[in-house]
Amino acid sequence: MEGKNLFFLVSIILLLIFTFLNLPSPLSHTTDQLFDCTTYSPWCSSKKPFFLRQPENSKNHYADFPNHPLDPLTIGEIQKVKKIVNSIAEFRIKGCVLHSVVLEEPEKEVVLNWRKGHRLPPRKAAVVARALGVVHVLSVDIETGRVTRRETGSYSGYPILTIEDMVTAISAPFASSDFNRSIIQRGVDLADLACLPISTGWYEKMEEKQRVIKVQCYTLKDTINFYMRPIEGLTVLLDLDTQQVIEIIDEGKSIPIPKAANTDYRFSRIKKNTQKINLLKPISIEQPNGPSFTIENNHLVKWANWEFHLKPDPRAGVIISQAMVQDPDTGKMRNVMYKGFTSELFVPYMDPTDAWYFKTYMDAGEYGFGLQAMPLDPLNDCPRNAYYMDGVFVAADGTPYVRSNMICVFERYAGDIGWRHAECPITGLSIREVRPKVTLVVRMAASVANYDYIVDWEFQNDGLIRPKVGLSGILMVKGSPYVNMNQVNQNEYLYGTLLSENIIGVIHDHYVTFHLDMDIDGPSNNSFVKVNLQKEMTSSGESPRRSYLKAVRNVAKTEKDAQIKLKLYDPSEFHVINSNKKSRVGNPVGYKVVPGGTAASLLDHDDPPQKRAAFTNNQIWVTPYNESEQWAAGLFVYQSQGDDTLAIWSDRDRAIENKDIVLWYTLGFHHIPCQEDFPIMPTVSSSFEIKPVNFFESNPILNIPPNSPKDLPICKAAASA
Repeated sequence: MEGKNLFFLVSIILLLIFTFLNLPSPLSHTTDQLFDCTTYSPWCSSKKPFFLRQPENSKNHYADFPNHPLDPLTIGEIQKVKKIVNSIAEFRIKGCVLHSVVLEEPEKEVVLNWRKGHRLPPRKAAVVARALGVVHVLSVDIETGRVTRRETGSYSGYPILTIEDMVTAISAPFASSDFNRSIIQRGVDLADLACLPISTGWYEKMEEKQRVIKVQCYTLKDTINFYMRPIEGLTVLLDLDTQQVIEIIDEGKSIPIPKAANTDYRFSRIKKNTQKINLLKPISIEQPNGPSFTIENNHLVKWANWEFHLKPDPRAGVIISQAMVQDPDTGKMRNVMYKGFTSELFVPYMDPTDAWYFKTYMDAGEYGFGLQAMPLDPLNDCPRNAYYMDGVFVAADGTPYVRSNMICVFERYAGDIGWRHAECPITGLSIREVRPKVTLVVRMAASVANYDYIVDWEFQNDGLIRPKVGLSGILMVKGSPYVNMNQVNQNEYLYGTLLSENIIGVIHDHYVTFHLDMDIDGPSNNSFVKVNLQKEMTSSGESPRRSYLKAVRNVAKTEKDAQIKLKLYDPSEFHVINSNKKSRVGNPVGYKVVPGGTAASLLDHDDPPQKRAAFTNNQIWVTPYNESEQWAAGLFVYQSQGDDTLAIWSDRDRAIENKDIVLWYTLGFHHIPCQEDFPIMPTVSSSFEIKPVNFFESNPILNIPPNSPKDLPICKAAASA
């Protein structure tokens, strides 16, 4: 290959990996800046001085310091951790790779007893490192410089992939002449190639013995939407540690590469002869007095009657902690949830063929949900007056870098109603009372390769919390010899939908499991109650009615009592109560989880992907609080065998009555692709609610005022056409 073509090929590889990981592209800098550690690059030498470049309009994080026990590690703290870890003799000799560096949160009791103005508890970092194939779990005391806990040993699975792992994976195949030959035989120029690193799952094969990854490729020719131009049937299996190609499977030579026509989704590139839709006039919700929320010391959010701690996380994305709501009668802040976050995502594709069977992604534990978060686009991802929060994460060599505009916080008013009542004229009462609904939204959007996930945490001033997940982005498609369904044999199954000529959208599921550490009026004496609605028959002559519904309350004694599969014809409510706290009239105070539209996994429980994702076997689980049980698929997910999951923990059947308990809820989607999903998908969303039940003495927003014309600005509209 000529030098110019090789340089172009390497440039394309770098561009793709930085696009895949949402990192600032080094190709946007001059040659002198390409290997400069002023911006994060995996090729930077750790010996060079580190100066973090702030993205445009980003905050300067050098001056950051912790103000709260749960504040994330600062740049200065990360640099200290790097120095401490590098001083370990074994790591100096063997070298190590850092897969995770995050705050090791203090014990829950310590955090709950801490008050503003008090000295912070000792700051520690939880570090996951690998040296010569051995995983080390470290607890680093930042103040003393000592490693206070160190674990080594065999774990099922491996830690989250590093950026360097992915860079290696997409570049290593080019060292194979067999791979290059296969690409050229498909009629694809190597300079047009776009490849992706794909987790392998675990199927009781070589995945037990070595850290491996699979690579599949596409062509960028004539479109930025390379996902729609797969080189079908070509799969490379790599050893991640040796960077050697283990196997090349090439079974799709007869399948044509789909054409690029109509695949570009960028507004600037839509063909001139294609009608651009402009159905709406501009709309903007203005706040002339500014937003009603404040964010103190970078992480403490205060809005209306809510207060909570907010921080970015490389694995979970967003973590909400110490959510408290004000009681309208006493004025006191009351505990609702100690910690809530996205624990894991499971995305199995329903195609058992050689090039597809392994596509059963665990996006948080394999790739890092927060690491894939993209900078949010003002006015499109988030409205005017939104507050943006950056994430500070850590590269494999310990170098900190900034993910700018990772989270936004804003108020939403969409014309919804908080409560209302109007009297019918026959009563003779002229009453019309209405209150508007304004909510606070915390948003993150993660682009995990082709798919985009929009995660909202929405707070209402009536005490409700609504986690919501939106799916958008681009389908993962397979190449097909067919251009029309009339060519398909009646007995042939496509594993999906023919979306366009030679393109099949493969059926798949999405499961998003939330960790909800509910602390209703404190962590102790919390219980899970299933309130089952049962049909009750009336006695003969008792009533003109023959049946009615009766609410039957069952307090879960142990974990197995709280393993819930949702059933439409067996309706229930699911309460978390504090049995020691009663309302004025004697009801236990609590919150309930209200399921929304969801889906359940139909995979066989003995299917290897479902073994690893056994946390989706139920929609609701309840476990006793355990600080080591946070990740539903286990601490180490990559190539895990399913022996450290929520299902394993829950089968211990521990006591959960009158305990500090954690509720887990899984939101699910079945996705049968359709033509409207091509070339990019309109967002589809689902949510669930965490809602007060007998927590307040009455409607907590009874006393909020209605809107009046004098309170709202009048914007002069442009003359209508």
